[in-house]
Amino acid sequence: MIPAVWAVLRSYAPALMLPVAALVGLIGYSIESRVSDRYTPYKDSIGEAREERQLEEVLSKEGSLVESIKEKKFVPKSVFEKNVSPSLQK
Repeated sequence: MIPAVWAVLRSYAPALMLPVAALVGLIGYSIESRVSDRYTPYKDSIGEAREERQLEEVLSKEGSLVESIKEKKFVPKSVFEKNVSPSLQK
């Protein structure tokens, strides 16, 4: 008799476990909804915070420390000056 019961349980296991899993999930969801705080304060996104921080950094620097665009020091004169290590820079 026992082997027949095991065979029936084995063949119908997915049909038996689905309602059990749904019931366990429903109980956990209801407990969590009663226990947890539903209010989540708003935070700026990481991208917005980064942009604000970079803008503050740029605005905090003095104008005399910023290089002139007309001098074009950021454009290399040849391809060999493109990726020069700091120790080799003039």
